[in-house]
Amino acid sequence: MKIKGFQGTSLLDFPGRIASLIFFGGCNLTCPFCHNPSLVLDPEQYPDYPRDVILDELQSRAPFIDGVVISGGEPTVDPECINLLRDIRKLGLAIKLDTNGLKPEMLKSIVAAGLVDYIAIDLKTAPGRYGELHNAPVNIEALRRAIAVVLEGDADYEFRTTCVPGYVAEEDVRLMGEAIRGAKRWVFQQFMPEHSLDEGLQESEAYPDEVIQRFAEIGAEYVDEVSVRGI
Repeated sequence: MKIKGFQGTSLLDFPGRIASLIFFGGCNLTCPFCHNPSLVLDPEQYPDYPRDVILDELQSRAPFIDGVVISGGEPTVDPECINLLRDIRKLGLAIKLDTNGLKPEMLKSIVAAGLVDYIAIDLKTAPGRYGELHNAPVNIEALRRAIAVVLEGDADYEFRTTCVPGYVAEEDVRLMGEAIRGAKRWVFQQFMPEHSLDEGLQESEAYPDEVIQRFAEIGAEYVDEVSVRGI
């Protein structure tokens, strides 16, 4: 298990709850705009946190936190992720999972076992453009299966899109909207370029706020609830 980070508490990452954050190293994408590039490109630079240490720390925090956010990197690429979720469940804590949705079988197992209360799936760009996000082929059907798992499951969820110039435009928003039509919630968030994996993006300019708002207006044609973060 490659748990590479363990942080204090956050409210924004788990809506309505105070939560601790756990970060997994490694990912099955290399998005140029990734904001945690070291966890993707060189996770071994960070020490692993033993599971017992994590669980003991969470137990000590249990009186003043509501839950735990599991993020990365991409947690679902680690086969031990599901076992950690089971252990956290035994502590009586709520769990939110951040994922790119490209490991639908793992996601299905997690949802079927009732191990998460909230799922955030990152929709990066139009499905047909996912090949631009990695240095190897990307299985788009895997993403579509993960979307179905979330839409049909019992856990609460959101889809979220970071609005990166060059990767998200109005047509991309419409194509993403078609992929999740009828979903409960879609969040559009501002791009923060300075920590991008691709150094060429680090000096780029984010979209003006009004462009993000326009994307949200388009998104509202496809899902029940739309919100905007970071503007």
